[in-house]
Amino acid sequence: MPEAPTERARVHRLPERAAYDRETIEAILDEALICHVAWTDGDGRARALPTIHARVGDTLYLHGSRAARAWRAVAGGAEVCVVATIVDALVLARSAFHHSMNYRSVVLYGHGREVTDADELVTAARAITHHVLPGREAEARMPTAEEFKQTILFAIPIAEASAKVRTGPPKDDAADLELPIWAGLVPLETSGGPPAPSPDLLQGIAVPAHVAQPRRP
Repeated sequence: MPEAPTERARVHRLPERAAYDRETIEAILDEALICHVAWTDGDGRARALPTIHARVGDTLYLHGSRAARAWRAVAGGAEVCVVATIVDALVLARSAFHHSMNYRSVVLYGHGREVTDADELVTAARAITHHVLPGREAEARMPTAEEFKQTILFAIPIAEASAKVRTGPPKDDAADLELPIWAGLVPLETSGGPPAPSPDLLQGIAVPAHVAQPRRP
Protein backbone atom coordinates (compact mmCIF):
# COMPACT_ATOMS: atom_id res chain seq x y z
CA MET A 1 0.00 0.00 0.00
CA PRO A 2 1.24 3.54 -0.70
CA GLU A 3 1.95 5.70 2.35
CA ALA A 4 -0.71 8.22 1.23
CA PRO A 5 -4.02 7.21 -0.37
CA THR A 6 -5.06 8.37 -3.82
CA GLU A 7 -7.69 11.08 -3.92
CA ARG A 8 -10.54 8.70 -4.78
CA ALA A 9 -9.47 6.19 -2.14
CA ARG A 10 -9.25 8.88 0.53
CA VAL A 11 -12.15 8.92 3.01
CA HIS A 12 -13.71 12.40 2.91
CA ARG A 13 -16.77 12.00 5.15
CA LEU A 14 -15.79 11.38 8.78
CA PRO A 15 -12.10 11.02 7.88
CA GLU A 16 -11.27 10.20 11.50
CA ARG A 17 -12.71 6.75 10.82
CA ALA A 18 -10.32 6.10 7.95
CA ALA A 19 -7.40 3.70 7.97
CA TYR A 20 -4.89 3.28 5.18
CA ASP A 21 -2.40 0.85 6.71
CA ARG A 22 -1.96 -2.58 5.18
CA GLU A 23 -2.63 -4.44 8.44
CA THR A 24 -6.14 -3.00 8.87
CA ILE A 25 -7.09 -3.40 5.22
CA GLU A 26 -5.86 -6.98 4.98
CA ALA A 27 -7.54 -8.01 8.24
CA ILE A 28 -10.93 -6.77 7.01
CA LEU A 29 -10.56 -8.46 3.63
CA ASP A 30 -9.60 -11.71 5.35
CA GLU A 31 -12.56 -11.67 7.75
CA ALA A 32 -15.35 -10.46 5.44
CA LEU A 33 -17.13 -13.49 4.01
CA ILE A 34 -18.10 -11.90 0.71
CA CYS A 35 -17.42 -8.74 -1.26
CA HIS A 36 -19.33 -6.76 -3.88
CA VAL A 37 -17.71 -5.90 -7.19
CA ALA A 38 -18.87 -2.92 -9.26
CA TRP A 39 -17.79 -1.83 -12.73
CA THR A 40 -19.07 -0.35 -15.97
CA ASP A 41 -19.42 -2.77 -18.87
CA GLY A 42 -18.54 -2.14 -22.49
CA ASP A 43 -21.96 -0.63 -23.16
CA GLY A 44 -21.55 1.91 -20.37
CA ARG A 45 -24.00 0.15 -18.06
CA ALA A 46 -23.30 -0.09 -14.34
CA ARG A 47 -22.84 -3.57 -12.91
CA ALA A 48 -22.42 -4.90 -9.37
CA LEU A 49 -22.28 -8.50 -8.18
CA PRO A 50 -21.51 -10.25 -4.89
CA THR A 51 -18.86 -12.95 -4.88
CA ILE A 52 -16.43 -14.92 -2.75
CA HIS A 53 -12.95 -13.49 -2.50
CA ALA A 54 -9.61 -14.40 -0.97
CA ARG A 55 -6.39 -12.53 -0.34
CA VAL A 56 -2.95 -13.94 -1.07
CA GLY A 57 -0.26 -11.45 -0.13
CA ASP A 58 -1.00 -8.20 -1.93
CA THR A 59 -3.41 -9.77 -4.44
CA LEU A 60 -7.17 -10.17 -4.10
CA TYR A 61 -8.64 -13.13 -5.98
CA LEU A 62 -12.28 -13.09 -7.07
CA HIS A 63 -14.45 -15.92 -8.30
CA GLY A 64 -17.23 -16.02 -10.87
CA SER A 65 -18.97 -18.23 -13.39
CA ARG A 66 -17.67 -18.11 -16.95
CA ALA A 67 -21.29 -18.51 -18.07
CA ALA A 68 -22.07 -15.08 -16.62
CA ARG A 69 -21.27 -12.48 -19.29
CA ALA A 70 -20.98 -9.81 -16.64
CA TRP A 71 -17.72 -11.23 -15.28
CA ARG A 72 -15.95 -11.28 -18.65
CA ALA A 73 -15.38 -7.53 -18.68
CA VAL A 74 -13.82 -7.72 -15.22
CA ALA A 75 -11.56 -10.63 -16.11
CA GLY A 76 -10.57 -8.77 -19.28
CA GLY A 77 -9.14 -5.85 -17.33
CA ALA A 78 -12.07 -3.55 -16.66
CA GLU A 79 -11.57 -1.12 -13.80
CA VAL A 80 -13.49 -2.27 -10.75
CA CYS A 81 -14.45 -1.09 -7.29
CA VAL A 82 -14.51 -3.86 -4.68
CA VAL A 83 -16.25 -3.34 -1.33
CA ALA A 84 -16.02 -5.71 1.65
CA THR A 85 -17.96 -4.98 4.85
CA ILE A 86 -18.29 -6.50 8.32
CA VAL A 87 -21.11 -5.33 10.61
CA ASP A 88 -20.18 -5.58 14.29
CA ALA A 89 -23.15 -3.95 16.05
CA LEU A 90 -26.39 -2.06 15.62
CA VAL A 91 -26.08 1.45 17.04
CA LEU A 92 -29.40 2.50 18.57
CA ALA A 93 -29.56 6.19 19.35
CA ARG A 94 -32.29 8.25 20.95
CA SER A 95 -32.93 10.01 17.64
CA ALA A 96 -33.56 8.33 14.32
CA PHE A 97 -30.97 10.62 12.74
CA HIS A 98 -28.11 9.16 14.80
CA HIS A 99 -28.96 5.48 14.36
CA SER A 100 -26.02 3.71 12.77
CA MET A 101 -23.96 0.52 12.74
CA ASN A 102 -20.50 -0.29 14.00
CA TYR A 103 -18.70 -1.65 10.98
CA ARG A 104 -15.37 -2.31 9.29
CA SER A 105 -15.18 -1.85 5.54
CA VAL A 106 -12.66 -1.72 2.71
CA VAL A 107 -13.02 -0.03 -0.66
CA LEU A 108 -10.51 -1.19 -3.27
CA TYR A 109 -9.95 0.13 -6.79
CA GLY A 110 -8.06 -1.70 -9.52
CA HIS A 111 -8.10 -3.59 -12.80
CA GLY A 112 -9.04 -7.25 -13.06
CA ARG A 113 -6.58 -9.73 -14.56
CA GLU A 114 -7.87 -13.15 -15.55
CA VAL A 115 -5.84 -15.92 -13.96
CA THR A 116 -4.72 -18.42 -16.61
CA ASP A 117 -1.49 -19.86 -15.20
CA ALA A 118 -2.14 -23.41 -13.97
CA ASP A 119 -0.23 -23.02 -10.72
CA GLU A 120 -1.85 -19.67 -9.92
CA LEU A 121 -5.29 -21.14 -10.61
CA VAL A 122 -4.66 -23.77 -7.95
CA THR A 123 -3.29 -21.14 -5.56
CA ALA A 124 -6.42 -19.03 -6.01
CA ALA A 125 -8.76 -22.02 -5.68
CA ARG A 126 -7.04 -23.12 -2.46
CA ALA A 127 -7.17 -19.59 -1.08
CA ILE A 128 -10.88 -19.18 -1.82
CA THR A 129 -11.64 -22.59 -0.29
CA HIS A 130 -9.64 -21.58 2.79
CA HIS A 131 -11.54 -18.29 2.94
CA VAL A 132 -14.85 -20.17 3.06
CA LEU A 133 -13.55 -22.24 5.98
CA PRO A 134 -9.90 -22.48 7.08
CA GLY A 135 -8.70 -26.06 6.88
CA ARG A 136 -11.12 -27.01 4.13
CA GLU A 137 -8.49 -26.44 1.43
CA ALA A 138 -6.45 -29.36 2.82
CA GLU A 139 -9.36 -31.78 2.48
CA ALA A 140 -11.45 -30.72 -0.52
CA ARG A 141 -10.57 -31.92 -4.02
CA MET A 142 -9.18 -29.08 -6.08
CA PRO A 143 -10.87 -28.26 -9.43
CA THR A 144 -10.13 -30.29 -12.52
CA ALA A 145 -9.02 -28.68 -15.78
CA GLU A 146 -12.60 -28.96 -17.05
CA GLU A 147 -13.98 -27.29 -13.91
CA PHE A 148 -11.47 -24.45 -14.26
CA LYS A 149 -12.80 -23.89 -17.78
CA GLN A 150 -16.24 -23.22 -16.32
CA THR A 151 -14.93 -20.70 -13.80
CA ILE A 152 -13.39 -17.26 -14.09
CA LEU A 153 -10.80 -16.46 -11.46
CA PHE A 154 -9.27 -13.04 -11.61
CA ALA A 155 -6.78 -11.08 -9.61
CA ILE A 156 -6.69 -7.45 -8.48
CA PRO A 157 -3.62 -5.90 -6.84
CA ILE A 158 -4.29 -4.44 -3.39
CA ALA A 159 -2.64 -1.13 -4.21
CA GLU A 160 -5.36 1.54 -4.11
CA ALA A 161 -7.58 1.00 -1.10
CA SER A 162 -8.86 2.45 2.14
CA ALA A 163 -10.60 1.15 5.22
CA LYS A 164 -13.29 2.83 7.29
CA VAL A 165 -14.19 1.73 10.80
CA ARG A 166 -16.90 2.85 13.22
CA THR A 167 -16.77 1.79 16.87
CA GLY A 168 -18.33 2.94 20.11
CA PRO A 169 -21.74 3.99 21.42
CA PRO A 170 -24.39 6.23 19.85
CA LYS A 171 -23.50 9.89 19.37
CA ASP A 172 -26.73 11.63 20.34
CA ASP A 173 -27.11 15.38 20.42
CA ALA A 174 -26.81 16.88 23.89
CA ALA A 175 -30.43 18.06 23.71
CA ASP A 176 -31.60 14.44 23.34
CA LEU A 177 -29.69 12.92 26.27
CA GLU A 178 -32.57 13.52 28.68
CA LEU A 179 -35.14 11.73 26.48
CA PRO A 180 -36.64 8.61 28.16
CA ILE A 181 -35.49 6.40 25.26
CA TRP A 182 -33.13 3.44 25.56
CA ALA A 183 -29.87 3.89 23.65
CA GLY A 184 -26.92 1.59 23.19
CA LEU A 185 -25.45 -1.20 21.09
CA VAL A 186 -26.74 -4.57 19.90
CA PRO A 187 -23.60 -6.62 19.11
CA LEU A 188 -23.71 -8.86 16.05
CA GLU A 189 -21.47 -11.75 15.16
CA THR A 190 -21.26 -14.49 12.56
CA SER A 191 -20.99 -17.95 14.06
CA GLY A 192 -21.36 -21.46 12.78
CA GLY A 193 -24.16 -23.75 13.86
CA PRO A 194 -24.16 -27.54 14.25
CA PRO A 195 -22.85 -29.22 11.06
CA ALA A 196 -25.61 -30.77 8.96
CA PRO A 197 -24.28 -33.70 6.90
CA SER A 198 -25.20 -33.99 3.25
CA PRO A 199 -27.99 -36.54 2.64
CA ASP A 200 -25.70 -38.47 0.28
CA LEU A 201 -22.68 -38.54 2.62
CA LEU A 202 -20.99 -41.94 2.80
CA GLN A 203 -21.52 -43.74 6.07
CA GLY A 204 -18.72 -43.70 8.59
CA ILE A 205 -17.27 -40.29 7.67
CA ALA A 206 -16.77 -38.28 10.82
CA VAL A 207 -17.16 -34.52 11.00
CA PRO A 208 -13.67 -33.00 10.56
CA ALA A 209 -12.35 -30.86 13.39
CA HIS A 210 -12.25 -27.74 11.20
CA VAL A 211 -15.99 -28.21 10.52
CA ALA A 212 -17.01 -29.20 14.03
CA GLN A 213 -15.29 -26.15 15.52
CA PRO A 214 -15.04 -23.68 12.63
CA ARG A 215 -12.72 -20.72 13.09
CA ARG A 216 -12.41 -17.74 10.84
CA PRO A 217 -10.24 -14.62 11.17
